Amino acid sequence: MESTEKKRGRVAVVVLGDIGRSPRMQYHALSLAEQENLLVDIVANGGSDPHVSIREHHSIRIYQMNPPSVPTLAAVKLSSWLRRSKFIIDWHNFGYTLLGLSHGRNHIIVKTYHWFESYFGRMADGSLCVTKAMQHELAENWEIKATVLYDQPPEFFHPTSMKEKHELFCRLKNDICPPNGAFDCIHTRNEKSFRFEASNELDHPSDSLFTSQVGNDIFLKPNRPALVVSSTSWTPDEDFSILLQAALMYDRRVSGVLGEDDSITEEKLWLDICKGEQLYPRLLFIITGKGPEKAKYEQQIKKLKLRRVAFRTMWLSAEDYPLLLGSADLGVSLHTSSSGLDLPMKVVDMFGCGLPVCAASYSCIKELVKVEKNGLLFSSPSELADEFMMLFKGFPDKCESLKSLKDGALAKSSSSKWSTEWETHAMPLISEIIS
Repeated sequence: MESTEKKRGRVAVVVLGDIGRSPRMQYHALSLAEQENLLVDIVANGGSDPHVSIREHHSIRIYQMNPPSVPTLAAVKLSSWLRRSKFIIDWHNFGYTLLGLSHGRNHIIVKTYHWFESYFGRMADGSLCVTKAMQHELAENWEIKATVLYDQPPEFFHPTSMKEKHELFCRLKNDICPPNGAFDCIHTRNEKSFRFEASNELDHPSDSLFTSQVGNDIFLKPNRPALVVSSTSWTPDEDFSILLQAALMYDRRVSGVLGEDDSITEEKLWLDICKGEQLYPRLLFIITGKGPEKAKYEQQIKKLKLRRVAFRTMWLSAEDYPLLLGSADLGVSLHTSSSGLDLPMKVVDMFGCGLPVCAASYSCIKELVKVEKNGLLFSSPSELADEFMMLFKGFPDKCESLKSLKDGALAKSSSSKWSTEWETHAMPLISEIIS
């Protein structure tokens, strides 16, 4: 008996990079599969696992490749011509500007890449881009008409419940608690010389550094450190030294405010913490991501003599990363964009989880971050340190500026999601092209 079911269409999502580190392309694949009911083939570099919703989706298949990005653009155009299919480019950034970070904008290789991108970009049947600034650049200088599709978080980026926070911090206990350096304000000392009861922050096996559970009740510890999260690709377009310098400034300024000097003992610091004497809290920075400059900065971190600041670097699963963002007190973005025309996806994710942000300032960042509503901008380590001092004074209960930004980020998290943005802006373009 012949089936009356309409034959499903098929689409290839080609990623010039690691699919696990390309959230926007993952979300495109989900929307094409679920909102357009298409069979989706993802062609991408291997490396990191995408979200479980991609890996286990019955309409999505992943195929790995490893060629350079330049021939890929030409290969996709050729393939679409041979198969009589349509070719759409989603412009996240410009490849030639990324190449220019290492070679300089005037290098012959960079100029050739620029020509290649613009030539094959004009061959596309349609284009999407991430900002109005990029839309203007494509129209004025590349003769490409693009539709702006702002990044939005998918539904699995949302504020984290207290139960989810506690379970996450218990899972990460082995990554967070071991010391990182000679004097680490997060590490729990158990040596005989520091055996004073109040210092043991993990009083019970069910405790985490930030939470405690008594029966069915879970609560945040009043003397917990403030948790600051940043994700980075550890590449030159994100100057991680800015965050290190700001953290060092915060550490020194807090010591100055409290009248401390280098002679303060670890025992005295722990006693002050456990008695709740925290005009300014300890800061724990959790830095997620992979990249070429990670080892260099990890060595720099270990050499810093920090007393009220600690760093941890880690790689989280695609499922745990949103939970960490929703459990943090502040997010930091160091992204400045090689072109100055794209926006940091990490900030979008942070807002999706209700997390306020301090973001590096550059030309189009205000398309995303609304200053003093859901975040703040900085242009130097000193400005970022100033923001830490202002936002965390009186933490956790008397920091009104931080709470105000948190309210703004929570409002942003509930206002728009990827599926809505995609249906409004991408779906009409796709439907027009394939009709």
